[in-house]
Amino acid sequence: MILIKNGRLIDPASKRDEIVDIAIEDGKIKEIGKIDGETFEEIIDASGYVVSPGLIDVHVHFRDPGFTYKEDILSGAKSAARGGFTTVVCMANTKPVVDNVETLKYINEKAKEACINVLQVGSVTKSFRGKELSNFEELLEHGAVGFSDDGIAIMDTEMLYEAMKKAKELDVPISLHEEDSNFIETAGVNDSEIAKKLGLKGGAKTCAEDIMVARDCMIALETGAKVSIQHISSGVAVETVRFAKSLGAKVYAEAAPHHFTLTEEDVLKYGSLAKMNPPLRSEKDKQIIIEGLKDNTIEIIATDHAPHSNEEKNRAFAACPSGIIGLETSLALGVTSLVNKEHISLMSLLEKMTINPARLYNLNRGYIAEGEVADIVIFDENEKWTVTDFDSKSSNSPFVGCELLGKVKYTISEGKIVYTDK
Repeated sequence: MILIKNGRLIDPASKRDEIVDIAIEDGKIKEIGKIDGETFEEIIDASGYVVSPGLIDVHVHFRDPGFTYKEDILSGAKSAARGGFTTVVCMANTKPVVDNVETLKYINEKAKEACINVLQVGSVTKSFRGKELSNFEELLEHGAVGFSDDGIAIMDTEMLYEAMKKAKELDVPISLHEEDSNFIETAGVNDSEIAKKLGLKGGAKTCAEDIMVARDCMIALETGAKVSIQHISSGVAVETVRFAKSLGAKVYAEAAPHHFTLTEEDVLKYGSLAKMNPPLRSEKDKQIIIEGLKDNTIEIIATDHAPHSNEEKNRAFAACPSGIIGLETSLALGVTSLVNKEHISLMSLLEKMTINPARLYNLNRGYIAEGEVADIVIFDENEKWTVTDFDSKSSNSPFVGCELLGKVKYTISEGKIVYTDK
């Protein structure tokens, strides 16, 4: 039994914000209130700390199977726990792609050994080729929680329409990577003067994203499917999502911390460590993303945690892979760049990192209540710390050396302490 004493409980689902004690027994929350601590095996003094539902990230790449030199399910889970996450949803761009039951079974079996709750999506199309739908029913039956071809846009409009109809029928989300490769000369960098300064012929035009978002929002409106626009980076795309929502489309949008903290100018500073798809955009785009977070056009913050080896990231910019890790810095970047700058409240930040992602994927997680699973993160919102090392196998982050606010002190997954800041 664990007792959390005198913590500031912030639960976005109930809008509860008060100092309480929380008793945990047999993996669940037994009691919330003022509790005598004499009979507990472990007592955590959470005085001065925030006690929140465990964070949920609906967009991570654990590279398992196929690329485990970058990350695997167990190392990724450990990295997530250090960042305060108790549930993550892994994308399907493994090797082989998660378009078959055998691969899904392998992942789900290995996930049982993980220190947190690791979930898996299936691919929308077989082998990510965009030509034939995966067997949604079969994959769902064996534990998939949704579908995504993340990393590759689904260019065949009719194929995507059929996928959304199927997703609506089955009541599962489809999460979409929105980049039309016809408008990308060099992936991972905005098509602007920055690309030219890097000696590149061009980059990824914002219309590469805008066109796909507009199309997919309208298909979502037509089909009634629940659709997530992944790692939104363009201001125009944010405005499009806002418009689609006003029409009644069930469109969610997620923003990655790097897209509301950095701009294309940072590519000159960090080089390949600031290369990602879609790329860092202009200051104007960043500010519109922040406005989208403020008015809840963007309901979810998700990392797009994308580990790569040092050797891969040290290649020439055009030849190196896109993506950065993000699980261990996500909460702190939200506190530092959004809450501390008074763009959104701490309650709103946690809502976008707990209950909102849970609702997208129909998960009974992301909130704190008596009798429910004890997934909890305890953090000091005012503690300053410098990013120096990671529990991930990889270290491809532009935030190394940065001083941030908001330090995770404990992560508790299903009633077990899986990380402590000691």
